[in-house]
Amino acid sequence: MDIATIIGIVLAFVLILGSIIMGNALPAFIDVPSMLIVFGGTIATTLTMERMENVVGALKVAKNAMVNPGGDVVKTVQVILELSATARRSGILELEKVQIEDPFLAKAIRMAVDGLSQEQIAETLRGEMVALRQRHLRGQKLFKFMADSAPAMGMIGTLIGLVQMLRALDDPSSIGPAMAVALLTTFYGAVIAFVICKPIAEKLERRTQEETANMAMVIEGVSSIVMGQNPAVIQEKLEALLPPKKRESQEAA
Repeated sequence: MDIATIIGIVLAFVLILGSIIMGNALPAFIDVPSMLIVFGGTIATTLTMERMENVVGALKVAKNAMVNPGGDVVKTVQVILELSATARRSGILELEKVQIEDPFLAKAIRMAVDGLSQEQIAETLRGEMVALRQRHLRGQKLFKFMADSAPAMGMIGTLIGLVQMLRALDDPSSIGPAMAVALLTTFYGAVIAFVICKPIAEKLERRTQEETANMAMVIEGVSSIVMGQNPAVIQEKLEALLPPKKRESQEAA
């Protein structure tokens, strides 16, 4: 589980709620009509923008991004090098007996054991990588739209509240409470956008980069194994694809 995402969202809500409670103002921050405008309006505009199945798919992608830790390219390189040494020593069919945790790498090795060519394996795996990138891009687009939509709905709610307040100017005592309620929708919109939607969109973008880098490493490594390249050559090729800090970790390992 990617605990950082959960901790970040929970901590943000705890800090916000804590500051409100410390000021003994919690009831003042609860207004059902304002919630309906912002939460309901954000959901409605999102459904207008995107098809239902894509919305559900994006939510699943976001869930996976928050729950799954993502691929470790250094570990992937180490596993590929072990597999290449085994294939070099005992033949590629020996890899069928090896237990592999990474499902993408496991599929690539199965294809290699089944006798597919390097070109066939690379083409199939690149297709999966493109499909994953497209799914994640849809998720990013959805949450970025919600991050833009929520403050806009908050502004609409604030304008509605201001109109209602201005109609009651003959009662000065009602102006303060009415203004507070009018500003609540802006508050709700900012929370949805900058505590939930925007961080998730950024997390999806980084997770896409991590997973596609890991998949590219698998494609390069398994293709090299199928071509029968020396493990030392494979190591040099894979380490060249690693970022500098990851490369240092791999060399230390």
